[in-house]
This record gives sequence, C-alpha cells and structure tokens, in this order.
Amino acid sequence: MIINEDKKDEIGENHVATSAETPLRPDAFELTDEEKIESIKKDVERILYTLGMDLTDDSLKGTPNRVAKMFVKEIFGGLNPERKPGSSTFENKYKYGEMLVEKNITIYSTCEHHLLPIVGRAHVAYISNGTVVGLSKMNRIVDFYAKRPQVQERLTIQIVEELKKVLNTEDVACVIDAKHLCVNSRGIRDIESSTVTSEFGGRFKEENVRREFLDYIKLDTQF
Repeated sequence: MIINEDKKDEIGENHVATSAETPLRPDAFELTDEEKIESIKKDVERILYTLGMDLTDDSLKGTPNRVAKMFVKEIFGGLNPERKPGSSTFENKYKYGEMLVEKNITIYSTCEHHLLPIVGRAHVAYISNGTVVGLSKMNRIVDFYAKRPQVQERLTIQIVEELKKVLNTEDVACVIDAKHLCVNSRGIRDIESSTVTSEFGGRFKEENVRREFLDYIKLDTQF
C-alpha cells in the first residue's frame, strides 16, 4: 500500500477523524497484554536509543518498561474490550421523567495524531424511557472510550452511542470541552484554546430540550 506522506501529515495537523469507530486491525487482540508490553518495551528502548539517551542511567533504564505498561494497562486500556464497563440498568421505579445530567466528568485521553494528552470535561445527559443506569457507570463509560488513541469528535459519538445501547433510548446527549496538548504545547502553541464537541440524540435534537441541557451544564456548581 502506498501512503501519501504529505496527505498523511495534512490529516494529522488538522486533527480530522476518518471514522466514528476506533480504527483497529482484525488481529488487534491476538497478543496478550504481557506480549504487547514486551514488544512495546523494545520499541521504546529503540526510540530513546535513537534520540541519544543513555539507557544504562538509573533514571532511564526502567523507562521502556514503565511506558509499555502505561500504554497497555492505563492510557490505552480502553482498546481492550474486556475492560468495557458492565451495562447493568435498573427500573425507574420512582418515575423520574426529566433529564438526568452528569456534568464535569474528567477526561484524560490521547490524541491519535501525535500521541499527546487531551484533558477536559464531559457533560452527559439522558431522559429515561423506563430504565436508569448508576451514576458512576456514566463516568466509567466516558473513561473507557477516552482511554485509547482518540479524536474528540469520535469520543463524543462513542459515548452517546454506548449510552443509547445501555439505556435502550435515543434520548442521550454529550458535550465535551477539552484542551489538546498537540495544539497547546506544539505546533501553533496556543495555550488558551480548547475544543468543544457535541452529540445530541432523540429529544435532545429539539431546541427546547437541548437548551435545557446546555443551561444545566453552565451552572457554576461549587462544593
């Protein structure tokens, strides 16, 4: 396959998503976590060596293994479907019929174009059609999809689509406001800018419902 290097760089610099699904190869899970860690460790060693670093130094000699474990077990742990949160729901016995909003969910993700951090907040809402989900499950779903190489637009869509499946309703919304260090710390180096994305399903496409949600997340809650 021939790759146009200029086009590849153009896509990366403009942070364009190519799919709403995370681009994974069919053999993505043939290796165990331990096998992936061992392979990545060697790759990190090579990168550091090529950069001229002395890997015999006490401060550096453990770095390749630490980075490999971090990639597989932590910051890219959301690639592993076995880590996907369970989807237990409960009957809405108290008949709460208004929207439920979970705001200011902390996001730590990684830009797939430069492998630099994305840090921000997600605000998620749904209107029950008879079932509810535990509040912490919403946070866990956000975290699961954030813990992979990401594009913010895709992350926003994936959170909404997963909650639609879990709650069996189209009435789900998500807004994410995040800083991208690939913009803030390199390239244009604009330290003040942030990126806002949104996805509205079902009744949230209606102006009055969407406005109510956006008004909720503007509340300056302090404890």
